Amino acid sequence: MLRKAIALAVLGLALVAGPAAANTEGYELRHPKWTFTGPFGKFDAAQLQRGYKVYREVCAACHAMDLMYFRNLGQASGPFYDAEYKNPNDNPYVKSLAKDMQVPDIDSETGDVIQRPATPADRFPKPFPNEAAARASNGGAAPPDLSVIAKAREGGPDYIYSILTGYLAPPAGLQMTATQHYNAYMAGDLAPYWKGQGHAPKGGFIAMPPPLAPDKVTFDDGTKSTIEQQAEDVTAFLAWAAEPKQTERKQFGLGAMIYLLIFTVILYFSYRRVWRNVAH
Repeated sequence: MLRKAIALAVLGLALVAGPAAANTEGYELRHPKWTFTGPFGKFDAAQLQRGYKVYREVCAACHAMDLMYFRNLGQASGPFYDAEYKNPNDNPYVKSLAKDMQVPDIDSETGDVIQRPATPADRFPKPFPNEAAARASNGGAAPPDLSVIAKAREGGPDYIYSILTGYLAPPAGLQMTATQHYNAYMAGDLAPYWKGQGHAPKGGFIAMPPPLAPDKVTFDDGTKSTIEQQAEDVTAFLAWAAEPKQTERKQFGLGAMIYLLIFTVILYFSYRRVWRNVAH
């Protein structure tokens, strides 16, 4: 009788909890083969250049990068680095990229707010003057700043790439509003919106519409512009922007490890020589 009662209780809990069970996680993140990961990894300049173009032509319409200056594009390991110009402010290509953008300034004579061509010393321009304007233009959701997004999100580059490529047709039975978009890699609780059979699907809602599309950006080097390629390139650019001195840090770390290894060997043989006639 006791076993029967326990079995009935377990079955009852399963029937109650089963259909309403919440799934608060997305699918496992995708893991492209990044060139910049690992102790010897480094950024590919051509990929960074393509990624900057995706950001400038697609992402910059809504997302700011308030910590980035145009001169950063021309620094060592940057997308437009040129060894001939040690000072990135002198890099003519960086000057050209900056000049194509307008930034706010103050007229020194009248005090009026004006727009002028940017210089390498300027920050990337913001798409909105303030957060309220950003929310008003995006259905109430403020687009996050992308300066360090690759460091701020768990999963880093894999998370960004997965979100950008994770827009799918919503499962049948999932009720959505006009401002919600289903993304398989977005964490969220879809149980309150699930009217289908069985458990609520993995994934979640995201306010941002699918930003990428085939051939939405034309790459200057002739690379085929698929959604996956655009996502991979802009993710690499955002990973670089979050830590633009990553390559130098790794090179310094490798040099330090080699130095410490040599120092350890010298110290060992010195110890053997100094204490060789002393009994232990």
